[in-house]
Amino acid sequence: MKSIMIVGTTSHAGKSTIAAAICRILAKRGWRVAPFKGQNMALNAYVTVNGGEIGYAQAVQAWAAGVAPTVEMNPILLKPQGDMTSQVILKGKAVGRVSAVDYYEQFFQPGWQAIEESLRHLTSEFDMIVCEGAGSPAEINLKHRDLANMRIAKYLNAPTLLVVDIDRGGAFAHVVGTLELLEPEERSLVRGIIINKFRGQRSLLDPGIKWLEERTGIPVIGVIPWLDHSFPAEDSLDLFDRKPSRSKGELNIVVIRLPRISNFTDFDPLESEPCIGLRYLSPKHELGHPDAVILPGTKTTIADLLVLHKTGMAKSIQNYAAAGGTVLGICGGFQILGQQLADPEGLEGEAGRYPGLGLLPIKTAITMHKVARQRQVISNFPQAGLPVTGYEIHQGRSRLVELSPAQANDYQPLFDDAGLGMVDSSQSVWGTYLHGIFDNGPWRRAWLNRLRQQRGLKSLPTGISNYREQREAMLDSLAGMVEAHLDLSSILSP
Repeated sequence: MKSIMIVGTTSHAGKSTIAAAICRILAKRGWRVAPFKGQNMALNAYVTVNGGEIGYAQAVQAWAAGVAPTVEMNPILLKPQGDMTSQVILKGKAVGRVSAVDYYEQFFQPGWQAIEESLRHLTSEFDMIVCEGAGSPAEINLKHRDLANMRIAKYLNAPTLLVVDIDRGGAFAHVVGTLELLEPEERSLVRGIIINKFRGQRSLLDPGIKWLEERTGIPVIGVIPWLDHSFPAEDSLDLFDRKPSRSKGELNIVVIRLPRISNFTDFDPLESEPCIGLRYLSPKHELGHPDAVILPGTKTTIADLLVLHKTGMAKSIQNYAAAGGTVLGICGGFQILGQQLADPEGLEGEAGRYPGLGLLPIKTAITMHKVARQRQVISNFPQAGLPVTGYEIHQGRSRLVELSPAQANDYQPLFDDAGLGMVDSSQSVWGTYLHGIFDNGPWRRAWLNRLRQQRGLKSLPTGISNYREQREAMLDSLAGMVEAHLDLSSILSP
C-alpha cells in the first residue's frame, strides 16, 4: 500500500491544507486517493451519507480526492465541551463524554482498534492514503498515548513530510527541535520538509534551506508561499487568525462568536459573496446595527445561552429583533432563539431549565440520543420550491409550544419538513436545524435578497450554482499553487 504521512511542527502549521492539496494533486494524476486522520479534535463536523460524524477538514480532503467522505477517514473525533471534557465520536457515533485522563484509560485501545480497522478498509479500496497528523508529533509528555501521528506512520511505514509555518517565526528551531525529539525509527520515516506560508524573496531563504538540509540530512521538498485562500478552519482558534472579511460590504452580517461555537464552516459561502461584510463578534462587544445577526451552532447550547444573558448580548439581540432586525439561528442558535432550554439529566453540564431569547415558539430538551443525518428538503421561504440540502447534528429535541388562535399564522415552517425550522410572519426571525444551508446558492441568494430589498438595493440573481462548485474551483486553485512549489517525486517513487 502507498501512503504519505503529513505532520507539523505545531498546530496550525497548515497540515490540513497541504493534505487537501496533495489529495487533489494525486487524484488529478489518476490515483485513487483517500484522506485519513486517526484522531481529530474539532467542533467543525460533517455528516456522511450513512449518518456518521467526521471532522469537516477530512470531508473537504475527501472532496479534494474526488470521493465521498466516510467515517473510516476520521475514526476518532473529539468534540470539546469547554469543561475539560469532550464528547467522543468513534467511527461516526457518539459513545461517551469523558475527561482527558479518562479518555485515554477508556478509549485508547478501542481507538487504536478503530484506526487499524479503518486503515485496513481504506487499504482495500484505494491506491494511496494521505494521512494527516494532529498538533505536533514531538509532545514528549503525550507520545506514549498519541493516536494521530508517528504511531500511524510507523504502522504504515509511511514516508512522512514535516510541515513548518515560517510566518510565525522560529521555523528552523521548530524543525530541528521536532526532529531531535523523535525516536530514531520515527525520524527515519521523515523524508521531506515543507516550509509553509512563506512571504518574501526566496533567495533570502536559500542559505537557511541549505543549512537545514545539511544539519538534518532531510531535503526541503517545498517552500509554499502564503496562500490567500478560504480553506475551512478546524477549530475556533482559527477565527482569531483568520483575515477579517470585507468590513464595508453592501450588507453587513454579524455572527455571534459563541464560546463553544461549532460548524462555523456554515458561513464560508457567505464569505464568498462579494457584497457581504461578515464579522465574528464576541458576546462581550456591542452589537451595533448590522443587516442581520446569526446565532451559530454550539457544542454546549445552554452554557453559551447563559453567556449571552450574562454579557447582555441576549438583551441586545432581543432589542434588535424588536426593532425589525433580521436574526437567524442555526442548530444550537435555533434552540437559543426559543422560549426554553432544558437539560433534565445534566448531559451538557448542570441539570436545569433555562429561559431562551423568546423569539421563536419552541422549547428544547437535551436528550441522550444524537441526531446526525443528511437531509434533502424543499423550501417554503424565502422562496417556495427551492431544493435545499444539508445535514443535522444535534442532541436536543425541539417542540412547538401551543399558540393562541390569534398567533396561529405568526410562524411558518421553513421547509416541507416542519421540524427542520421556522420563520415568523415578517420574515425577520429565522431558525433551522440544517447545517450547510448557505451552501445552497439559490436559497442563499433569496435570503440575501430580502436583506437587500430592505436596504433598497438591487436583487442578486438567484440562478446560480451551489457552493460546492466554488469549493471545487478553490481546491483546483489550491492544488495548482501547491504543486508549483512542491516536489513529490522522491516520495512517490518506488
